Amino acid sequence: MDDEPPTTDLTMLAEALWAAAPDELIDVATGLVERHANGTGAELLLIDYRQAYLVRTLPGRDDLPVDNTAPGRAFAAQRIVREPPDPDGARLVHLPLTVQGERLGVLSVRLPAGEPPWLDEFGSLTARALKIANEATDLFRRLRRRGRLTVAAEMQWDLLAAPSFDAAEFRFAGQLEPAYAVWGDNFDWAASADRLTLTVSNGMGSGTEAAALTNLAISALRNARRTGEGIAEQAALADQTLFARHRGEWHMATLLLEFELATGLVRVVDAGSPIVLRMRGSSIDRIGFDAQLPLGMFGDTRYVTEEFTAEPGDRLVVVSDGVQEALSPEGERYGEQALLRALRRTRLQEPPEAARTMIRQLLAHQGDGEQADDAVIVCVDWIGRGG
Repeated sequence: MDDEPPTTDLTMLAEALWAAAPDELIDVATGLVERHANGTGAELLLIDYRQAYLVRTLPGRDDLPVDNTAPGRAFAAQRIVREPPDPDGARLVHLPLTVQGERLGVLSVRLPAGEPPWLDEFGSLTARALKIANEATDLFRRLRRRGRLTVAAEMQWDLLAAPSFDAAEFRFAGQLEPAYAVWGDNFDWAASADRLTLTVSNGMGSGTEAAALTNLAISALRNARRTGEGIAEQAALADQTLFARHRGEWHMATLLLEFELATGLVRVVDAGSPIVLRMRGSSIDRIGFDAQLPLGMFGDTRYVTEEFTAEPGDRLVVVSDGVQEALSPEGERYGEQALLRALRRTRLQEPPEAARTMIRQLLAHQGDGEQADDAVIVCVDWIGRGG
């Protein structure tokens, strides 16, 4: 019997994960949990770009839908799911792989009766190692795609920040659709010790031209943000940058928000069409702002900020035109009533699952019709400092 304390075991396992080559991490992680937990059949499943399937990393096996499967429940609920035991007491166990709110997939393994005390922490360590390894290999990006990405989508996914994040003051998530053929819609964010900056952009055009426009706009916004400028100055630099390249023929509708983490004060620049819905208690209302010119239309626009205050318990949902204007086969706009119903149904879900569910319901609303425009849904749950 091993007399080593669980912390020593975990330290050794962590060292093995950190030492693994990026393209060997899956085999190392599954081998460790099989060897040190007496498990069998360990498998790492990655979430696909659409967040609808858990992609098998073992050859010859069908991918698993997130909905109505045990590994999918572990992913959606962000908790360990244990399947009913076999006659010998062994059972399949599914661990969510998550880094600071970003959901990467699930680790599944069949374990004998009794589980090692380090199992949950091993899932967290594996997720962190996976996040780091993803920067050094194409393996995980290749595995995650259940179809070929368009070149425009490839550009967009490389530009995109992490799709979800948890902090003490807020929880955030966003999702793009069509995931495998997105053109120009985008969301971007950054958090610091005192603020969260969030932008949601409604792209113009289609194909690689739209993706290139978005890339230029987001790069300009990031450049100003990383220099320490506020959102009005960020918008001004992006406006100048896009106009210098396209002379007003191409422009970008963008909503910029800057949250003060200590107070909940939110500064806003509304330079386009994305809208903000606020769910406070059981009521939902649209927060309106003075519309200002899209980025890049004239190149010398002076943007001004407006303000509102987020209260603990508020859920803010930002949607692009592709969400608002999506039509059902009967001609009903998703933004009229279906979006409000989706908001209420997802109120108890965490932001990543709420965004995933709303996208799924958007696709169902459209039926078999092709998506006419990109769609972005961003969800922010405001907790507040000390909340």
